[in-house]
Amino acid sequence: MNNEERYDFVIVGGGPNGTALAAYLAKSGESVCVLEERPESGGGCENTEPIPGVRLDPHATVFYAGAAPGLEQLELWKYGFHMAWSPTFGRPELASQVREATQQMGVITTEGRSPITDKDLLGYAKIAGQLGDPPFTRELLRACYYCPPHPPEVEVTAANIPYMQVYKERSPDMWTEELLDMTMFELMDEYLETEPFKVMWGVVAWYSGASPEWEGVAIPALAGCLALQYTGVSVPWGGMHAYFHSIIRCAMAHGAVVRTICPVDEIIIREGRAVGVRLRDTAAWGEKTIWANKAVVSAVDIQQTFLKLIGPQHLDVGFIQRIKDISLKGSSIYVTHYLFRAPLRFRPKFQLPALGDAGKYIPPAVPMGPRDSRELYYEHIMDINARKGSPSIPPELALWEPGSPNEGPPRCTLPNRWLLTPVYLIVPPPEYHVDGPDAMAREKDKWDAYMLKAISTQIENAEDDLVQMWSNPPWESEYRNVGLIGGGWYATRMCKDQLWTNRPLPEFSRYRSPIDGLYFCHQTSGHPGGLCLMAIPYNLMHILIEDGLVEPGDWWYPSPWY
Repeated sequence: MNNEERYDFVIVGGGPNGTALAAYLAKSGESVCVLEERPESGGGCENTEPIPGVRLDPHATVFYAGAAPGLEQLELWKYGFHMAWSPTFGRPELASQVREATQQMGVITTEGRSPITDKDLLGYAKIAGQLGDPPFTRELLRACYYCPPHPPEVEVTAANIPYMQVYKERSPDMWTEELLDMTMFELMDEYLETEPFKVMWGVVAWYSGASPEWEGVAIPALAGCLALQYTGVSVPWGGMHAYFHSIIRCAMAHGAVVRTICPVDEIIIREGRAVGVRLRDTAAWGEKTIWANKAVVSAVDIQQTFLKLIGPQHLDVGFIQRIKDISLKGSSIYVTHYLFRAPLRFRPKFQLPALGDAGKYIPPAVPMGPRDSRELYYEHIMDINARKGSPSIPPELALWEPGSPNEGPPRCTLPNRWLLTPVYLIVPPPEYHVDGPDAMAREKDKWDAYMLKAISTQIENAEDDLVQMWSNPPWESEYRNVGLIGGGWYATRMCKDQLWTNRPLPEFSRYRSPIDGLYFCHQTSGHPGGLCLMAIPYNLMHILIEDGLVEPGDWWYPSPWY
């Protein structure tokens, strides 16, 4: 056993952010040690097999990182990463067939399927950059997510916000300073036509980050939809944990050390500088002190970082209070999965029209909560943002969201069995639930029945042919996976006062902390937050390079908007 362990960088937390940063640093020639509390790394990129032959994603299930520079820079295909592409992805010659099938499928409402008009599709394509010559959706996503906040001495204006620059250059007829004050609903009211189509995308934005009714985040909210849509709603082959496997293989292939069952008890501060970490006595590794020559990086949530791993003796009282005041009122998710003995059958009013050959070019149809109107949406979000209680609306009106279609390797290999997985319902974070943090867990049977009833509204054989059901209330998700603060995937609110140069606090929005040698790399502590994988590590690399700590090779390229 070594008497002293030293690395250039010590990273606390082995989720997708911490491990992707380790891959970047190791490829740059730095020595890196990643310390993970759980028996396995991966954070929310997790797959499970509750019974043989059934594979579930308890948390993340779709791939929001299609525009990430890290796919190219880290060469993840060398380490086992590949996608289970939607049959239409990258095939513009199928555009007319996809358009025809999409319009025929329509949007699910309480009355059946609402048609999608030409103005809906063309308007959405317009704001999404898909009608550009060439299309600029990737550039728009990179401008929204894959660019560090500007330095504090730079005044943020409509002229230098990255996504505003993209619109001005690539779609000048769309550019207006009013975009900076709009809600996503207001943006859609200008370009789209039918209410259910607008609500459908509004719900996707809500589940993905910034809510469509929040002022000043119209384009960040739209970006949440685009990040999902950019890859054709495709998924990594083998699920999100397979994606993570490619990240950790990349990191280790370049020399990074990853240690599990190594919870950190303390970030060591000497003379105002982070110099290493001390492991808990229960850590599986013998040497309990690990030193950092260059920096310690916290890839755990910001409140735990300062309130537990550092402590008040190293921090100003006012700063500690500001950390405590950071809102964790982002939404949580109630996750369910269903195994059936027969294929799902839509009730008559929800049945698909005869799609003909066009049906080959779109993902399989899945049920989803009704998208009638934004009034229904507002009623649902009142439970989360105002009442802070369990769902009060009837299950047939609940705005639940299905996960990805079953592309790639079969998630169910059992004979004569069919799987619907995952199904999400947004609920209040447990810490803010009016009836206590375990409120939904205490009534798990009730809410499982609620979700089954919601699905049965559209699927006539859901109750009769159900074989088994699995679920995770938010509190269980948080206990299962310590990185999912509040049992959700973005933890803090994605509103204007907690995005980009304001996340987590204006003076620390560039991944630096008030302690020298301590940097942030977690969804609660830096732009853009959760879901958009590889964004925070990529953005942090700019800062580490700027601070003279890293010199990557020619494979690296910075954001053009930084």
